[in-house]
Amino acid sequence: MQSAEIEKLVSGLAEQILEGTEISLVDVEYVREKDWYLRIYIDKPGGIEIDDCQMVSEKLTELLDERDPIRDKYYLEVSSPGIDRPLKKDKDFEGFYGKKVDIKFFAPWEKNKEIVAVLVAHDDATISAKPVIKGRESKNAVVFERKLIAMVRPHIDF
Repeated sequence: MQSAEIEKLVSGLAEQILEGTEISLVDVEYVREKDWYLRIYIDKPGGIEIDDCQMVSEKLTELLDERDPIRDKYYLEVSSPGIDRPLKKDKDFEGFYGKKVDIKFFAPWEKNKEIVAVLVAHDDATISAKPVIKGRESKNAVVFERKLIAMVRPHIDF
């Protein structure tokens, strides 16, 4: 089974577990670093607590042990995505309309590999945002092709 197939399967199982709770599934990653990791990111209003992670981990472990869809040895991690998590799903992007985000590009855009911008809109192929230059938000939005963007995440001002 490919990583994408495992992620899709586990997403479905996690959604079943979370149904009827305040907890929502943010993302699932099945990645190989030194070893294989199955990472489940969850969130809820007011933030995730260790008991939430434990509950999801235990129930998911039970379902995965029953079905045994993953042939490789892996480590299961269930956690909060953190405040700087990448925006991936439509609801992630929609929640940041009008707010600053960091956009990282695969190749430089106007000599910058990363910019701060105010997110305006998105669709499957593009992201519209107003770049912030020298602390000021541009008046006009720029439409960026998503295939040129490596990552979009919330901007954190310190």
